[in-house]
Amino acid sequence: MDTRSRNILFLLLFPLLFFSSADHALADRYATARRNMVLEIEQDVRDTRRHIGRESLMQGVMVAMATVPRHEFVPAASRRLAYANRPLPIGHGQTISQPYIVALMTDLLQVDKNDRVLEIGAGSGYQAAILAELAGAVYTMEIIRPLGEKAGKKLYKLGYNNISLRIADGYYGWPEAAPFDAIIVTAAATHIPPPLLRQLKPGGRMVIPVGTRFMVQQLLLVEKNTAGEITSRQILPVRFVPFTGGH
Repeated sequence: MDTRSRNILFLLLFPLLFFSSADHALADRYATARRNMVLEIEQDVRDTRRHIGRESLMQGVMVAMATVPRHEFVPAASRRLAYANRPLPIGHGQTISQPYIVALMTDLLQVDKNDRVLEIGAGSGYQAAILAELAGAVYTMEIIRPLGEKAGKKLYKLGYNNISLRIADGYYGWPEAAPFDAIIVTAAATHIPPPLLRQLKPGGRMVIPVGTRFMVQQLLLVEKNTAGEITSRQILPVRFVPFTGGH
C-alpha cells in the first residue's frame, strides 16, 4: 500500500442490501435473542437509575438496539453469545462493548437526524451502526488497521450510507469534518483529549470513559455551552480497554 493508505477513508455510499430468504430465516433466529437483550438493558437502566438519573432511555435508542444485528459484528466463534448483555472479544485485545453501555452512551449523546457525530474507536463497527440509526452523519475512527478494515467492510455490506470510517489515531479527532454535535469515545483515556474538545460544537456533548486499566474508570458526560465553556459530570464506574496511540 502507498503512504496514503495510512489514513484510509471508507465512504459508505450504497443502499441497504436485500436479504435472501435464507438471510431472513437467520435474522428471525436472532429476533427473540435481540428482544431479550433489550429487556435486559431496560432492567439495567432501572437498576442504575440512581447513577444515570433516569428510569428509561430514549425510545429511538431502544429501537436502534432492537434493530441492529449485533451478531453481524462479533466473531463467528462468539456468535451464540452475540445478544448476551456483556462485552465480547473481537481480536487485537479489543472488545465489543456491553449492550447496556452502548445504549447508555448513545442515550447520553441525545443525537437526532440533524446531528454529525464523531466516534473514536470503531472496533467492530457496532456502535457506529447504532449511531447511524439516529444521527444524520457518523464519522468513526479506528487506529488498529485490521479492525478498521473489517468494520468498514461490514458496515458497507449492511448498507449504512451515512457512516465514514478513517483508520487513524482518534486522539487528534477528524478536524476537517469538525465541528461535531456529539463525540463518543469507546476506550478509556487518562484525560479528555484537547483536540476533541476543540472539535465539539458549542452546545454539543461528549461521552468518554476516563481512567486507567488498573484503576476505577468513570464514564463522563462532557458538555460545551454556547459560550464555549466546558463542564463535565461522572455518570457511573465503567471498565474499558485503554486508549492507544502515539500521544
